[in-house]
Amino acid sequence: MQVALEDYAWAAGVGTELANTTAEVWRGEDHLPDPAAVVAFADLHGGHSGAEGVPGALPELARRAGTADLHAVHALRTTVRDLIDRPERDRLIAGATALTLPARGATLAPDPAQRNRTRWAVALPAGATIAEALSVVCGLGILGVVQVLGEQRFRRCGAPTCRGVFIDTTRPGRRRYCMPGLCGNRINVANHRARRAAARDRRTGSA
Repeated sequence: MQVALEDYAWAAGVGTELANTTAEVWRGEDHLPDPAAVVAFADLHGGHSGAEGVPGALPELARRAGTADLHAVHALRTTVRDLIDRPERDRLIAGATALTLPARGATLAPDPAQRNRTRWAVALPAGATIAEALSVVCGLGILGVVQVLGEQRFRRCGAPTCRGVFIDTTRPGRRRYCMPGLCGNRINVANHRARRAAARDRRTGSA
C-alpha cells in the first residue's frame, strides 16, 4: 500500500472522520465499537487514489483486524483528536511525524491519474495492520496541511452543542462544522425556528 504525499487533503479528511467516531462526539454512541465497524469505516474512506497500490488497500487490511487492532485504532483516534485539539505547529509536526513511523520512507511512484508521471509516496511494509495504515494516512494528512495551509486549519466544530473537530482543507478555509451536512443543518434549523418565534412574538405583541 502506498500513500501519495500530494493527497494530504484526502488523508486529513480520514483523520477528521476518525477523530469524530468517538462516543463523546455522538453523545454516547461509539461509531467504532467493533472490528466490523472498522471495516465499514475503511470501506467508506479508503477508496481514494491516495491509498493506491493495492485495490481496496485499507478495506483489505481492515478485514484482517481483530480485537487488538480495534484497540490500536481507538488509541490512534485519541492521538489524532489530541493533535487537532491543541494545534501548536511544533506539536503537530512532532506528533504527525511519529504517526508516520510505520512507513518505509518516501519514494517516487507512478501516478495512476497521469501516464508517464510520477509522484512522491510512502509505502507500508508487508504485514502492516489497519491501525498502522491509518496512522500513516493521518500523519501525512496532518503534515501536509501544516505545510501547505497552516496550523489555523485545525479547529473545533462551530456548532455550540457539538464536540467534534475537523481539519479544514477547503480552498477558502472557511469551514465551520465538523460535519457540515449534520451540524450545519442543525444550526440552520435552530436559526429558522428562532426567527419564526421572534416573528410570532412581534405579531402577538402588536395585536
